[in-house]
Amino acid sequence: MASPTETLEFQAETRQLLQLVIHSIYSNKDIFLRELISNASDALDKLRLESLTDTGLAVDTSDLHITLEVDKEARTLTVRDNGIGMTRDDVVDLIGTIAKSGTASLLAKIKEAKDADAAQSLIGQFGVGFYSAFMVADKVTLRTRRAGTEQGTVWESDGEGTYTIAPGDGLPVGTSVTLHLKPADGEDGLGDYLAGWKIRQIVKQYSDFIRWPIRMAAEPVGTDAGSGAEDGAAGAPETLNSMKALWARPRSEVTQAEYNEFYQQISHDWQEPAETIHMRAEGTFEYEALLFVPAHAPFDLFSRDTKRGVQLYVKRVFIMDDCDALMPNYLRFVKGVVDAHDLSLNVSREILQHDRQITAVRRRLVKKVLTALKDMRAANPDAYAKLWDQFGRVLKEGLLEDRDNTGTLLELVSAASTHDAQKPTTLREYVERMKDGQDTIYYLTGENRQMVENSPHMEAFTAKGYEVLILTDPVDEVWADQVPAFDGHRFQSIAKGQVDLDGDADGDGNDEAKAEKAQREEDFAALLTWLRTSLAEHVKDVRLSTRLTTSAACLVGDANDLTPTLEKMYRAMGQEFPQVKRNLELNPTHPLITALHRAHKAGPDDPALADIAELVHGSALLAEGGDLPDPARFTRLLTDRLTRTL
Repeated sequence: MASPTETLEFQAETRQLLQLVIHSIYSNKDIFLRELISNASDALDKLRLESLTDTGLAVDTSDLHITLEVDKEARTLTVRDNGIGMTRDDVVDLIGTIAKSGTASLLAKIKEAKDADAAQSLIGQFGVGFYSAFMVADKVTLRTRRAGTEQGTVWESDGEGTYTIAPGDGLPVGTSVTLHLKPADGEDGLGDYLAGWKIRQIVKQYSDFIRWPIRMAAEPVGTDAGSGAEDGAAGAPETLNSMKALWARPRSEVTQAEYNEFYQQISHDWQEPAETIHMRAEGTFEYEALLFVPAHAPFDLFSRDTKRGVQLYVKRVFIMDDCDALMPNYLRFVKGVVDAHDLSLNVSREILQHDRQITAVRRRLVKKVLTALKDMRAANPDAYAKLWDQFGRVLKEGLLEDRDNTGTLLELVSAASTHDAQKPTTLREYVERMKDGQDTIYYLTGENRQMVENSPHMEAFTAKGYEVLILTDPVDEVWADQVPAFDGHRFQSIAKGQVDLDGDADGDGNDEAKAEKAQREEDFAALLTWLRTSLAEHVKDVRLSTRLTTSAACLVGDANDLTPTLEKMYRAMGQEFPQVKRNLELNPTHPLITALHRAHKAGPDDPALADIAELVHGSALLAEGGDLPDPARFTRLLTDRLTRTL
């Protein structure tokens, strides 16, 4: 005999949880339809699987689908599937009772949650997304019959305190959920869920790639999609979703044209992507990913408000745009989707940030993208050069953010150098061209190539034929200083530390050169001592230079000092700290320095010498593109000296 209708009360804790689901947890009420369609899709999957494993199950699986039915007069929306269905016991276990145990614990966790996203994730993990229907409905009626059984079940509740469960005769296999809708209320986020355009919009956004067709009776001819007015007969049902989840298909079955079309759809970029990455991972955490590297940078690539990350799906159900937990900031230009099989539909951004499986997925995705770029550089250097022009600056941010992939990122670096005025070089190519005995990768940073090439620091390197990397992106100031080495060769700024190119070329240098250097140091000792005192306010030390050939002087930082440009960058960001003093290096063969040397020998107390010392320091500062501490004073001193020569 069929069981009679029963009216049951929710337990007190269950009522509290249900009220949270209805009134507090979901900020976007549209997702109720996503939840119900996802449940229906799962039911279809289960029926398909059971029909293959249970040969005695007499069911028709030739047209598995989901149907959405609107009754405007009754103000109902029904989500119907011809899937596995449920028995009465299933309904009691899965629908009639939110939880058999642990409800109090869940409520405590929700109350402790820092925000709605975290609370929503807990609800999703608890498996009660079905109850989101009560956000938009005054009453929900569920009718179901399990495949292989004769008796159906009807469950109904207003979501307040009780529910009824009763036998249902003559029901088809599958499940239907009928929502008796609340009136539309824009202020409360309640859309007009009887309007065909609204239903299409929600399905397109959240459920477009569900593998089963989602059908809805076509609106009557003459219907105004915006107003809902109608004056004709309905046509044949229309399928609302594309079902084209390219990422779920084998790569061999997808054409590049299909990939391009999909990329354009999700990125709103009407050019073809530069690279397509299609991957699948199986095992303890299954997912598929379809990623694209654009051919050109978006206009907001360096904007603070730039959205980054790929789209996240769970079993073809759209979860969120811009899932930044899956892609690091320096790969923010990568577009695409990741479809995870084992996540909750209501997983929050906060939970994703701390999920170990998501962290593992992120690592694999990053390695896959970087490997694809490395392969492109090897197979198609011209295409890679164009890509580097677009995204090189942002990729170099990874050298600061991603220590796990520093080696791969350094292999990707392309930089201008003194070797070729037109063609940039890779670090690998630089190393292959290094001189015998050279173990250092030399570089110089600056605002542009011309300024770097004309820098006094470059003179000895040019004269002796040493290649120097020319780094002109702001990020170069930081990464080149922090990344220790490439392939065992350390990076050295030619504007910092001591430079001994003779030692590089000839081991420790010959005895004659050593003796000559020692004699020069002795000859200039008095001048250097006086200059250290005279310029103590501006410089840390004054010494003879081995890097200058034509300029009189240059300023050099110690090995661990900030560069002047980096100093400016930090100050622009509001970080104040004492100015870094640098070392003034003098060219002992330059006419100005030799004349200053003679003048100091002849009259060390001559007050005019202090003005000349200040001019030498100011000239060195200007030569590297620096800012004078007192431009007016420098101009006055220079004018006076010029006047005396005429």
